[in-house]
Amino acid sequence: MAHEIPPRSGVAFTLDKGQRLTVIDPKGEQVADLLAFARDDIAEAISSGRTLDYASRIYLTTGDRLYSNRSNVMLDIVEDTVGRHDFLLTPCSKDTFRIIYGDTDPHRGCFGNLAAALAPYGVTEDMIPVAFNCFMNVPVNGDTGELTVEPPLSKAGDRIVFEAKMDLVIGLTACSALQSNNGSFKPIHYEVGE
Repeated sequence: MAHEIPPRSGVAFTLDKGQRLTVIDPKGEQVADLLAFARDDIAEAISSGRTLDYASRIYLTTGDRLYSNRSNVMLDIVEDTVGRHDFLLTPCSKDTFRIIYGDTDPHRGCFGNLAAALAPYGVTEDMIPVAFNCFMNVPVNGDTGELTVEPPLSKAGDRIVFEAKMDLVIGLTACSALQSNNGSFKPIHYEVGE
C-alpha cells in the first residue's frame, strides 16, 4: 500500500532489516530527501562521504550501497528507474531559502520537516546529515567543479527501491525547494514491503 507525503512536508518511520522501501515520484520532477539512522543507536547515520568514497563516484544507482558514518551498509539500491540522484547537497532549510534565494519569511524546508518528523525518535537538528536526494539532478562541471541544480529526470511513476541491511529509522520528504523540483511542489509516494 502506497503512503503519500504531501508537498513540502516529511515523515519518519521504521524499516526492518530485509524490508524494502520504494520511493515513487507520482507526478514527475519531484525530489525526496532520504535519511537513515540505525534504530539501536541513532548516532549511526547515513553518510554521503563514506558512501561516495567507497563507490568512487557521485551518481549512485542499482547495485550501489549506502553506508553509515561507521562504514556499515545501511541500504542497498535494488531497483532504480531514473539513475540520477544527488548525495552532495544538504537538505534545504530556512537558511537555504534566506541565503540563496533571499526569502524574508522562509519555509522550514526539508531540514525543518525532517527535524520535526525525526524528533520522536530522538534525532536532533545537529544530527541531521546530508540526505540522499532521490531524483535530484545536480550536474557537476568537470573543469570547475561548479554545481547546478537542474530539473529532475524522473517522470510520473518512476521509482527507486532500497533494501534495509539493518533495522533503521527513516526520514523522507517531498522536497520544498522550487529550483530542485522544476518550479512546482508535488507529493511523494512510498511503500514498505518484504
